Amino acid sequence: MNVKSTVQMSLLAATLAASFQAMAADPAVVFDMGGKFDKSFNEAAYTGIEKWKKETGKKYLSFEITNESQREQAIRRMAERGASPIIGIGFGQASSIEKVAKEFPKLQFAIIDMVVDLPNVQSVVFKEQEGSFLVGAMAAMASKTGKVGFVGGMDIPLIRKFECGYKQGAMWANPKAEMIGNMTGTTGAAWNDPARGGELAKAQFSQGVDVVFAAAGGTGIGVYQAAKDSGKLAIGVDSNQNHIQPGTMLTSMLKRVDVAVYNVAKGHKAGISVLGLKEGGVDYAVDANNAKLVTADMKKKVEAAKADIISGKIKVADFMADNACKF
Repeated sequence: MNVKSTVQMSLLAATLAASFQAMAADPAVVFDMGGKFDKSFNEAAYTGIEKWKKETGKKYLSFEITNESQREQAIRRMAERGASPIIGIGFGQASSIEKVAKEFPKLQFAIIDMVVDLPNVQSVVFKEQEGSFLVGAMAAMASKTGKVGFVGGMDIPLIRKFECGYKQGAMWANPKAEMIGNMTGTTGAAWNDPARGGELAKAQFSQGVDVVFAAAGGTGIGVYQAAKDSGKLAIGVDSNQNHIQPGTMLTSMLKRVDVAVYNVAKGHKAGISVLGLKEGGVDYAVDANNAKLVTADMKKKVEAAKADIISGKIKVADFMADNACKF
């Protein structure tokens, strides 16, 4: 073998080694405020990456931030370690993902619940209004007073999407239904204030509400406890939370963050992925914990609504796009 051939073989070996190293890069997940065991959004992400780990036998890196200042630092640290894709959980990480993704253009990044328009970023967003429509319909059918409630976390357009869809579903099932809605706050603390969530739920119950939907992260735990204590019904969010208060939880609006994270880890695709009912990105939950609360007639009607939304017969307005449900 001559010198030229030797050099070519060395270059080829180096190229292959680099390729294999890139292929073997571990994904990383940066969980947001509340941590990976928040029984809601972050925990759904954890479930998704754990499913990927179990199926592939591979490992992943992770970090749980405890304050907002850690987001960019955590994402950059993962990039410096060569992790790819690096998945930021929650809209609050969008600016950090954008900044670090520009600094590391050869690595792959993903953001869940927000759009970052870069060639190496996959953005995954959901049609929350579609899943919320279904639980809103179920709430109106289960209500004995005709009044349903909503407790949101931080007052942002994303949470208004949940509220708007919920209201549309309730009105679809009962045109005379009334809805009372409250937001917990305007800062990140609104996601982890169960005491305040309980207070808001109790105030709604005093006004005649007998079913309340919480889209508020850890704050929802207080809502569910208040519902149990008051003999009312509650609806969970993001993950299947029916087990938290069995017999009190009418259902949970599933936002399949687990599916999103699993799909990104399995095969990163730059661009925007939008997950609704049709894509299996949102749904509602029925299991042993709420089976006695959901009658056959209720489930039949909700399934009919689900089919009509998927087919396009029912069009659920999006608060952020359709100028609907402006409160």
